[in-house]
Amino acid sequence: MSTKKLTELSMLTAAALIVFVVELRFPDILPIPGVKLGLANIFTVYAVYRFRASEVFLMVLTRVILGAIFCSNLSALMYSLAGAMLCLAGMLPLHRIIPAKYLWLCSIIGAMLHNTGQILAAMAIMRSPAVLPFYPILLTAGCIAGAFTGICAQLILKRRLPSDKK
Repeated sequence: MSTKKLTELSMLTAAALIVFVVELRFPDILPIPGVKLGLANIFTVYAVYRFRASEVFLMVLTRVILGAIFCSNLSALMYSLAGAMLCLAGMLPLHRIIPAKYLWLCSIIGAMLHNTGQILAAMAIMRSPAVLPFYPILLTAGCIAGAFTGICAQLILKRRLPSDKK
């Protein structure tokens, strides 16, 4: 990996981490656990369309682990990790099919997969399907947040790579 690429990935990770920590200070949008804007995902979606899968994986893994450490919330690590990894598992192959001009669509699907991963982690940890009633609400909120973060990432990617024909 070149120094330039490593620097860019490091800066994206740092920016995503800062946005994640700042967003935690916002009041909750809804009184339902797990519903938030997910603004740090702007950087993830951008990276999916800009870098190789292994590089994006390392960036997201670093952000999730450091985010849990910085926020002293290691108990949320399993939920975040499950959501982030399922999201990446879906978005990385999808970005080959969905062109950059429809990046927002990939982001919506990624947000839905992220919520699915969180629900699955909650069910596994609790050993109960008691969290399933939250799933439709999380999916709806995820679609809205995913569209917003996807549009933001699409604008950044367009500005960064104006000649990109994807």
